[in-house]
Amino acid sequence: MTDSPWQKAGTDEPVPNREPGISTVQVRTAERSVCPWFLRPAAKPKFVVLAVLSAAAVYAGLDGSYVLPLDHPAIQYGAPPDDPAAKLDQRLASGQAKLAYDPVLGYLPALLRELQLPLSSQVVVFSKTSFQAPRISPWNPRALYFSDDTSVGYVYGGEVLEIASVDPRQGVIFYTLDQEKTAKPRIVRRGECLQCHQGGGTLGVPGLVVRSVYPESSGMPLFQAGGFVTDHRSPIKNRWGGWFVTGKSEPHMGNAFVDDRDHPEALGSGQTANLADLTKKFNTAHYLTPYSDAVALMVLEHQTRMTNLLTRVNYETRLALHDQAVIDKALGRSGEQLSESTQSRIKNATDTLLEYMLFADEAPLNAPVQGSTNFAAEYQKRGPCSKRGMSLRDLDLKTRLLRYPCSPLIYSEAFDALPAPAKDRIYRRLWEILSGKDDSKTYARLSQADRGNILEILRDTKPGLPDYWK
Repeated sequence: MTDSPWQKAGTDEPVPNREPGISTVQVRTAERSVCPWFLRPAAKPKFVVLAVLSAAAVYAGLDGSYVLPLDHPAIQYGAPPDDPAAKLDQRLASGQAKLAYDPVLGYLPALLRELQLPLSSQVVVFSKTSFQAPRISPWNPRALYFSDDTSVGYVYGGEVLEIASVDPRQGVIFYTLDQEKTAKPRIVRRGECLQCHQGGGTLGVPGLVVRSVYPESSGMPLFQAGGFVTDHRSPIKNRWGGWFVTGKSEPHMGNAFVDDRDHPEALGSGQTANLADLTKKFNTAHYLTPYSDAVALMVLEHQTRMTNLLTRVNYETRLALHDQAVIDKALGRSGEQLSESTQSRIKNATDTLLEYMLFADEAPLNAPVQGSTNFAAEYQKRGPCSKRGMSLRDLDLKTRLLRYPCSPLIYSEAFDALPAPAKDRIYRRLWEILSGKDDSKTYARLSQADRGNILEILRDTKPGLPDYWK
């Protein structure tokens, strides 16, 4: 019988997950867990297996359809989390925090206040692409609110609020908050969310994803027409299918439905792409604002992949270091130096992160984007500024998203929590790129002015930079 992730090692007996609803990968012994089941040949010496894994990790890239093993000894995703939602739940349990109940919106306004999520971040999706799909439609859409490390999903009449919160070490953790009024509301971890939130679209780690689909008038995606996972590399023309969008931009897939199943590419024909507000689309009294800001959508799209990349680099580095420790022990080596294969695995992961972080493949804007709320102003105020008043949160919105193309998530706890070998390499490569020592084609779109400005901003605002940056 073929060895699969649902079998106990060395037998045909199925085994349950260590954390029901949290992990979808078997609990394996330390020797066998260094190699995922889809690469593992039968009865091979463990250092041969490790060599296969190392080679695959170096050459496979990060955008695969596989998932990383969440119960691996180096990962342990089911461990107690340390993210904003978990911290709030601890305050709720102790009585240090309380959530007021609104008769229309339930716990939504109070939850957003406690998690410090701005109302201007509201974006609205009407496609049935959530576990609350039966309740979602163009006349009863799902609203999302977000910050750098937390997002909340709300559907009018829904039984729960959805929460996705970033643990600095473990990535995105998923929760719900029951919308039924109670004396002591609690935030509950939900592992089943990984059925949709761990896969190729999230780089194989627990993560976030923004999808653009071809929706019918009911909100049901036309699955045979395909769709897009969108981020800042996506042309605007391919974005926001199944979303309401307010503001101004070049043509996109938002605010429109499929009129002809045989020609889904005609999506939006004769329908307006630019909306000032959503009052004519559904009853906005059931929501906190009548907007779904285009700029907020663009920032959210950038953050989803960046968050997933930070988690993937963290996981990859920990897995590589664990694998080396197993090999070093088997071969009687001291393990003082990183092996060539370990360095290659870390390089592969961090190079992908750096390219995205510096917007190397950003899709240019063909027309300026203008939001419909004060989201842009609020977003820009939240970032640290250099001595000359420059910030990585400064928006461009004319030809690209950011004025200084470097992800503001470099300030996140998730970035700071990267294992030292990964963070050291990122800092070294950033210095080489921004100082002009790296003039490769990969970063050709970064002008000398861009590089100099980003370098100056980071020197003035990012704690913990290596001495050679100074």
